[in-house]
Order: sequence, then C-alpha cells, then structure tokens
Amino acid sequence: MLDILFEIIHKIYSVADLIGWGGYLILFLIIFAETGLFVGFFLPGDSLLIVAGIFAGAGKLDIVLLNIILIAAAIIGDYVGYLFGERVGKNLFKKDHSKIFKKKHLLRAKDFYERHGGKTIIIARFIPVIRTFAPIVAGATGMNYRKFLHYNVLGGVLWVLSMTLTGYYLGSTIPNIEDNIGPLVIVVIILSLIPAVIGYIKEKRRDKTNKYSNHTAQNRDKGSF
Repeated sequence: MLDILFEIIHKIYSVADLIGWGGYLILFLIIFAETGLFVGFFLPGDSLLIVAGIFAGAGKLDIVLLNIILIAAAIIGDYVGYLFGERVGKNLFKKDHSKIFKKKHLLRAKDFYERHGGKTIIIARFIPVIRTFAPIVAGATGMNYRKFLHYNVLGGVLWVLSMTLTGYYLGSTIPNIEDNIGPLVIVVIILSLIPAVIGYIKEKRRDKTNKYSNHTAQNRDKGSF
C-alpha cells in the first residue's frame, strides 16, 4: 500500500516530469497559481520548491535561474492576490461555499491577518492554504500597498530560498536522492501541515474558552436577578 502511495506522490511531484513537459515555465505557473489564485490553494508549493532544489543540487537544474524564476512567481502571485482582494475581496466574504471556493479558508486567513497584522504576508508563506488567501485578505481589508509590497518581497524571497536551498543541500550531499522523492515529499507535507494543525487546535481552544466565558457571564447575570 505504501509503495502505491509513494508511486502516486512521486508522479504528482516529479520535477523531472514537470520540467520535461513544461520546463521552468510550469514551475513558475504552479507557484504563481498557489500564491495568486484562490483556486490554487491545493497545489504543492513547499514540496515543489524543495524537490526543485534537490534536482538543482543534483545538477539537473540551475539553482540561480530557478530561484530568480520562483521568487518572481511568488511575488507576482501575491501581488495578483492583493489586487483581486482589493477589487472583489469584500464580495467573497458574502459568498457561500461552493465546490471550488471554500469560505472557511478565507475566514481563517482573515482571522490570522487580524492577529498578526502585516507580518501575516511573511508568516503565511510557510503555511499551506493561508498563503493563498492572505494577500486576498490584505487587499480586501485595504492594507497600504507599499507596506504590502515590502512584506510581499521579503516573504517571497525568504520562502523560496529557504525551501530551494534546503533541497539543494540535500540534492548535493545525498547521492541519488532524486530517485527516492516519494518518502521525502510525504515528510515535507506532514511538516508543512504542522503550523496549520497547531493553529486549528489553538482556534478550537480559544472558541471553547470564549464559550465558557460567555456561559459563565450569562449564569452570573441570571443570578443577579
């Protein structure tokens, strides 16, 4: 069963196949879509960056060109998300769930943004789903463009370089690691989901605390009559 799972993941995340089919352009488009289009939240951003770095470390991609292309994709993607949020973002909060659009993801990003402010644009880069919706929320809430641009560029550079250079190190130090991508991708997916899981647990605890506080307050009010 695990062998089948590894094979499926290997095919989905195979940078070799992606490069053979669409070259650097397809890598650009995937990172752009995951960061700039709200329908791209399911795309493999973290995994793709690390695997691309691994292939660069193995000499199959140019690491400098790779980073230039992917940093540009990340920055442009967030910029497009910001513009989209600025123009139609407020209407999205009124939109119901659909097969493509999940309002809960937007609300999660909004809550994250309200708690962390502008730094959300940087922090969100490392959290799947949140990184797709954070720039949309920034645009919808009227975040100052210059401030957004600063965080966008800094976040894009940090995210891409941290992932690709990690992969580059692995690819250049571990022989034939590119032939065993499946298990590594699973590890990357699990690690990338940890912040989201922690955030979900904190959110549930916060809701539970609020409900308890409200219930206590109601009982106190009833007792005062």
